[in-house]
Amino acid sequence: MALALSLGRRGQGNCWPNPAVGCVIVKDGRIIGRGWTKPGGRPHAETEALAQAGAAARGATAYVTLEPCSHDGVTPPCAKALINAGVARVVGAIGDSDPRVSGQGFEMLRMAGIEVTTGVLADQAARDHAGFFLKTEQGRPLVTLKLASSFDGRIATGSGQSKWITGPAARRAVHAMRARHDAVMVGAGTARADDPSLTVRDLGVDHQPVRVVISRHLDLPLMSQLARTAKETPVWLCYGPGADAERIRAWEGLGAKLLPCAVHGVQLDPNDILQQLGAAGLTRVFCEGGSALAASLLAFDLVDELIGFTAGLGIGAEGLPSIGALGVGRLEEAPRFQLVETRAVGKDILHRWTRALK
Repeated sequence: MALALSLGRRGQGNCWPNPAVGCVIVKDGRIIGRGWTKPGGRPHAETEALAQAGAAARGATAYVTLEPCSHDGVTPPCAKALINAGVARVVGAIGDSDPRVSGQGFEMLRMAGIEVTTGVLADQAARDHAGFFLKTEQGRPLVTLKLASSFDGRIATGSGQSKWITGPAARRAVHAMRARHDAVMVGAGTARADDPSLTVRDLGVDHQPVRVVISRHLDLPLMSQLARTAKETPVWLCYGPGADAERIRAWEGLGAKLLPCAVHGVQLDPNDILQQLGAAGLTRVFCEGGSALAASLLAFDLVDELIGFTAGLGIGAEGLPSIGALGVGRLEEAPRFQLVETRAVGKDILHRWTRALK
């Protein structure tokens, strides 16, 4: 199952809106087939592994990281494919909360006389499929908030200079993280100040994440890197009521996708932003700031994972803080996360935090 989970993670970031599933088929102690969800969500992991196993799949055991689908969609159900292949046993990590499946896949296998074992490495599977589950159950994608800052928590100097606080090894690690998410998201201030491309570079990947910018008034430069490349690599803009109609038409003409969102106070409502992104199919979003967007997501309890890169330099109080005002008056009110990992990345420190999944 550990191998199946590892294979499944290969699909993260490029198979949305479908889950990134892994499958391994074993017979007589030998692996005869392996597969994972392919870009765009098809083919599914099970059919890929069965195709590799061929006739040898009869009487074999299939290890699957998520309950096989049981409904007819663009492709026939994977549960039926396993039955038709003559698999004798299916070991599933975790059930699928999608109401179209939700126990029916395992039941279909049992009704066909296949032995079914569930709950193997279920905790890790729940982490791997968290984005898909959140989209299915809450309508929003998983949110990873990444912040690269100085030792004293600043993301730029008082003059706005931010390149580069962390070193090349940390930046390369960030590109790998981007590749495992469906989208990279920033606020309008970051888009204006940094003119970022928000792409995955120097890793030889064939796909790029969607670039999402949160801008209530769409006051973004029309000659930016994002604008110039919107037709080649997707750009989605979340905007609010009252945005200039000419700017809407201009961005649409450049190839961007426009997502109207509700307002909460003076900012776009982060809950509605994520609902819109979930409705569009996204399951995993990698947010890279800035400070106002980070604070908004934290204040609304919408951050599922925190990733920090801390550099060994101090900028001082005049620098831009990594997280904007949260209005926290007591420590009990501050959002807290559990430390998962800490390690050196080049000359910087990576620390990763998570919370219990809801």
